[in-house]
Amino acid sequence: MTETSPARAEGWAFLTNHAHVLLAIARDPDARLRDVAEAAGITERAAQAIVGDLEEAGYLRRERVGRRNHYEINALARLRHPAEREHGVADLLALFGPRPALDGGS
Repeated sequence: MTETSPARAEGWAFLTNHAHVLLAIARDPDARLRDVAEAAGITERAAQAIVGDLEEAGYLRRERVGRRNHYEINALARLRHPAEREHGVADLLALFGPRPALDGGS
């Protein structure tokens, strides 16, 4: 994150880095990890760890296509925090990003 980024200037943000990474991937499912990191305002290493978290938790699936990754978001997955569990990823994407084709999950 740069010194001029809004999150740095304000000290905190309503959405987590995990949400920012998910939204960046929703906007471009073929994005390079470095581009996801830049969009989320984090390091590439942090973005890689978050993508791993999201994949392990069933929020997205990563598929290798040539030398790149393609990501599919499981829009039917529920948010994790008890206060938001009644909402799904599709609700988050409807507010902040494009709505991907529903993937029902595996």
